Amino acid sequence: MSLDVRVTELESRLAFQDDTIQALNDVLVAQQRALDRLQQQMAAMLKRQEELGSQFDTFEEDGPPPHY
Repeated sequence: MSLDVRVTELESRLAFQDDTIQALNDVLVAQQRALDRLQQQMAAMLKRQEELGSQFDTFEEDGPPPHY
């Protein structure tokens, strides 16, 4: 195998690897954005649940209704 063929083969492999790395990086960035969005949604849901839970706690503290 001549030197020119070997260099061309290595350049071809390098270009393919660069494309693969860029594609993997793009997927990783998209997944991180989705994860960040899901974490924000989860935090909002937990906050909402705490708010609703505190509303129900106040009703329970009032005692039984008068018809008991």
